[in-house]
Amino acid sequence: MSTATAPARGTSHPHVPTSRREQKARRMDRSSPLWAVLAWVVGFLFVAPVLWMVLTSLHSEEDAATNPPSVAASLTLDGYRAFFDSSPAAPLLNSAGASLISTAIVLCLAIPAAYALSIRPVRKWTDVMFFFLSTKFLPIVAGLLPLYLFSLNTGLVDNIWMLIVLYTAMNLPIAVWMMQSFLAEVPGEMLEAASIDGAGLIRTLRSIVAPVAVPGIAATALICFIFSWNELLLARTLTATVAGTAPVFLTGFVTSQGLFLAQLCAAATVVSLPVLVAGFAAQDKLVQGLSLGAVK
Repeated sequence: MSTATAPARGTSHPHVPTSRREQKARRMDRSSPLWAVLAWVVGFLFVAPVLWMVLTSLHSEEDAATNPPSVAASLTLDGYRAFFDSSPAAPLLNSAGASLISTAIVLCLAIPAAYALSIRPVRKWTDVMFFFLSTKFLPIVAGLLPLYLFSLNTGLVDNIWMLIVLYTAMNLPIAVWMMQSFLAEVPGEMLEAASIDGAGLIRTLRSIVAPVAVPGIAATALICFIFSWNELLLARTLTATVAGTAPVFLTGFVTSQGLFLAQLCAAATVVSLPVLVAGFAAQDKLVQGLSLGAVK
């Protein structure tokens, strides 16, 4: 007659998890493929419109206008030829100049302001942050008439510098909010060491704060550049033939003669390239800045 031997004290059954941590780890291992598939599906949903735009830009106007669209239609570069034949250099340069200059000005103003609100906080700094945020409460369309009348009376209609000033004012509150959260992560010990060494404000910002906050600065600069590059309402209202930007130029493909869909998609693809290039060039810094802040 055989007898069952009880397991020794302190040992566990090999098929039973020994702790809640093991159970959680096993559940995560089983669910990780599902999360991977879900991530690919969501990523494809975001990329699909862009891929469709690129594919449509390579079709003829007849094939692009079919309903339902013809995916297997023959490819052609006629849309890109028509785009480059319409002299897009001036609008692209206007967009690049307004976006780059306004972004540089925004960073020059936002970094010292964020420094004062995070590292060297002033009295009632939360009220200051709320004031910056409150400037975004009013829709831009509500200020179009005053802005147009001001531009008209000062001779700044169809002037690229008017757009630079407006883009700077538009992006500065966002930049201050972003940079404040990034600069709040700068270690205080580094600032104390710089102060002991006799570093002034400018040197501290240039030698201590800026290198540590590079991811945050890159993320802020890229977002401000995208907002300025894609802005249409102000540019459409305050510019004409001289200072027209790339988004205004795109609207020229929607005429009373009809919608030139292939040409519009080709133009939109070319206009999107600077933003895509900037995003790929700064993707490492952008991910660090948006996910972790300056230092964790």
